[in-house]
Amino acid sequence: MNNGFLRVASAVSKVNVADVKYNVANIISMCEELNEKKVQVVVFPELSVTSYSCGDLFHTETLLQGVQVGLKEIAKASAQWPMLLFVGAPIKYNNRLYNCAVVIYKGKIMGVVPKSYIPESNGVNEKRWWQSGHGVDSVIEIAGFDVPFSVNQIFRIENVSVAVEIGDDMLSPIPQSVKAAMAGAQVIVNLSAACSVAGSYDRFKALITQHSSQSVSAYVYSGAGYGESTTDSVYEGNAFIAENGVLLAESERWSFDAKIVIADVDIDAINKERLANNIFSECASRELSEQYSTITIDKSLREIDEAFYRNINPNPFIPQNEADVEMLCNEVVNTQVAGLARRIEFTHARSIVVGISGGLDSTLALLVAVKTFDNLGLDRAGIIGVTMPGFGTTDRTYRNALKMMTELGITQREISIVPSVEQHFKDINHDKNVHDVTYENSQARERTQILMDVANQVGGMVLGTGDLSELALGWATYNGDHMSMYGVNAGVPKTLVKHLVRWIALQSDATVQAILLDIVDTPISPELIPADEDGNIKQKTEDLVGPYELHDFVLYYTLHYGFSPKKIFYLAQKAFAGVYEHDVIKHWMTTFFRRFFNQQFKRSCLPDGPNVLGLSISPRGAWTMPSDASSALWLAECAEL
Repeated sequence: MNNGFLRVASAVSKVNVADVKYNVANIISMCEELNEKKVQVVVFPELSVTSYSCGDLFHTETLLQGVQVGLKEIAKASAQWPMLLFVGAPIKYNNRLYNCAVVIYKGKIMGVVPKSYIPESNGVNEKRWWQSGHGVDSVIEIAGFDVPFSVNQIFRIENVSVAVEIGDDMLSPIPQSVKAAMAGAQVIVNLSAACSVAGSYDRFKALITQHSSQSVSAYVYSGAGYGESTTDSVYEGNAFIAENGVLLAESERWSFDAKIVIADVDIDAINKERLANNIFSECASRELSEQYSTITIDKSLREIDEAFYRNINPNPFIPQNEADVEMLCNEVVNTQVAGLARRIEFTHARSIVVGISGGLDSTLALLVAVKTFDNLGLDRAGIIGVTMPGFGTTDRTYRNALKMMTELGITQREISIVPSVEQHFKDINHDKNVHDVTYENSQARERTQILMDVANQVGGMVLGTGDLSELALGWATYNGDHMSMYGVNAGVPKTLVKHLVRWIALQSDATVQAILLDIVDTPISPELIPADEDGNIKQKTEDLVGPYELHDFVLYYTLHYGFSPKKIFYLAQKAFAGVYEHDVIKHWMTTFFRRFFNQQFKRSCLPDGPNVLGLSISPRGAWTMPSDASSALWLAECAEL
């Protein structure tokens, strides 16, 4: 497979009712187009060879014989297609009629899967024609091929397993797709023919997305479309592709033409999710009582081209839909507030002490503290904001820190760290003109000491400001800004911090909004090195440690899926095409993995903090990596990229 991706398609062919020759010609034509696009698995709608709405014509021998001829034509045409093909057709067996998916690959019919649940409600009476395939397990002759005939079949190419459900099989309390997934299928195809009624589209889209999540699979749905009988119903012809709870692609609505939807589904991601999800495997061992047969279709999948039928979000922690961003920001901030509120109540803290630098992270921590105090009905004066200018503090951040504290109505304290740090340099015999790690960390530790001691004075607790990205990179001074009583930003990546501050800004009055938006636009810096000649920030974090959007990208796929550097590099090239050169991505990826491993010792003793996104590096169960784990394998793979 190409970096773990499988190219799948949902194809909704135009039909004429009972016109097998016409329908087969359309299927073959669409398959030719899909073959050119290097599709590896394609599914057509329920009964696509005949059309779904043939009624009692299904009982006629003429139509059934026509189906056999049509399937032979499709099989013959498929000889040049290294593509697993699922078409819908009526199949007669032992004087019973079954609504089936016929599986075709490179000139051969490989199997037949009958529909299991036959609906008889709401004006649908499929039992008039079809028998349930439940319990059937046989070999039948179809279009000149002797093939297995059973509901419980899985079709395997290389290391990808595909299973079938048909139409209403997905609506049962225990769907066929879930059972097949527990038996090992990573891809589920659904040949369907749901008629269009008001509100059905969104319901089906949600249902399919949920099915892919519940079965931890890729789900490819193809519904009967234009050309079906409109005597009593209209068939819209919907096509959906979802993967583990995320909709990857959907067809245009109300089209009078054939439809093709293609997506590259991530089999690696599905496998990793199942590996990490012990509930999935335990449920399979407990509940799966039916035996599934696996049919090996081929030892290897066809190669796919460089075209990529999938959108890779360069900021995976942040939704690409603005409405979803709004919802995420609301949930994250309120989760932070709930966590801090409970911690204040439990500790009986009389106040919160937070260092205010005029940067993003301390701003978010302060805003969360303010909202928490408001929700608890506490006086904002109980929030002690301490600004601690040092050798690298610039006028811009200093002014923003003071103005923000004033406008938010908290208690302000200003304590310069310059005299105490200069004395410390004398004590340890360090030249203050040498701007090395001792120079920087001495300032960070002095600030933390001040905050801790002020908290003792006022009977409060120190609120941590460091974010998830900084903790992953170890971009914090050990026992300096690394330490607090509660790390309210510990689960928030840097790329999301900006969105959260901006989101709060847009809900604030004009004065506060202006301050917050200027903070969002300020270069990220620890301000531990003196400013340049013009008083501007000289020490920019992203110049030193790399772009946070790249680091957050690598962090997401490392924490969520455990992907290899090779796989993440491939995804990053797609996500950041035209933004970063390949060598740049490789360089900062290498930096990420080197720092991620050698800075684990800082994360092994982190303060408490809320896991707001479901991805955390807390040592208390979320990420239990030893502090002395070797990065050799990861760095070696980075070197070979």
